Amino acid sequence: MTSGTSTAMEERIEVAAPAAEAFDAVADVHRMARRSPECFATLVLRRRNGRPADFIGFNRHGLHVWFSSCHVRVADPGREFMFDVFAFGFPVARWGYRFKPTAGGTEVTEYCIDKRTTGANVLGRIFIGKAHNNNRADVNRHGMRESLRRLKSELESGR
Repeated sequence: MTSGTSTAMEERIEVAAPAAEAFDAVADVHRMARRSPECFATLVLRRRNGRPADFIGFNRHGLHVWFSSCHVRVADPGREFMFDVFAFGFPVARWGYRFKPTAGGTEVTEYCIDKRTTGANVLGRIFIGKAHNNNRADVNRHGMRESLRRLKSELESGR
C-alpha cells in the first residue's frame, strides 16, 4: 500500500564526455558522496561483474543521519544505471541514470520514482524529520539538479 505521495521526476544535463565515461562515473557508487547533497558515504556489500550489486548509502540532512539499503537493478554500460532503495525492508525509491550520446558528448538523465509505503513514510519522519519528509519531492529535485551539476563538473574537469 502506498501513501499517495508517490512521484516520478527526472532532470537532464549535457556533459562533454562519452556515454561510457559518464556511466562509469555514476556506476562507481563510492563517488556518489562527491555529488549528492545528502549521501556522504557508501559501502559496497556485493559485486556482480566487477560492479556494485548491493550497497548501503549513508545520508544526512541537517542533524538527521540515516542509511538505506540499495540494490542495483540495471547496470548497462553507456546506457543505464538504476538501483532500488529500501529502509528496513520498506521500498523507498528507484533512482536511475540514462545516457544518450549527443553531438557534444552525452545527455545524462537522472530519474527518481518515489516508492515509499506508509511504513517508509513513518520511518522517514523519525529519521529525517517531518518537514523534510513532507517536501521530499522538492528536496529530491534540488538534489538531482545539484548532483548533475557536480557530475558535469567532475567529468569536464577530468577528475
